[in-house]
Amino acid sequence: MRKYELMTIFPLEEDKYKKGSDTVKSVLSQFGAEIEKEEPFGDRDLTYVVKKQKRGRFVLFNVKVNPAKIVEIETQFKLNDDLIKHMFVAVEEK
Repeated sequence: MRKYELMTIFPLEEDKYKKGSDTVKSVLSQFGAEIEKEEPFGDRDLTYVVKKQKRGRFVLFNVKVNPAKIVEIETQFKLNDDLIKHMFVAVEEK
């Protein structure tokens, strides 16, 4: 298991945000990831239009997951219409 930061951007509509967030959490648990922390970053303007959205709700997840499962998790995220963007970043352990 390796530590990652997962930055996600959801639509501003409350129902789409809830549905997208729940889907992200269930996909992570389905692939054996442990969510250590979930930190909302608030609503922000996007640099460019993505999926017809100009603003999004940013949420940072700190997770522990097997690096071999990242590709499979990202494939599932791409199928989620209630997730505008996502990015995994490996956390260096000191």
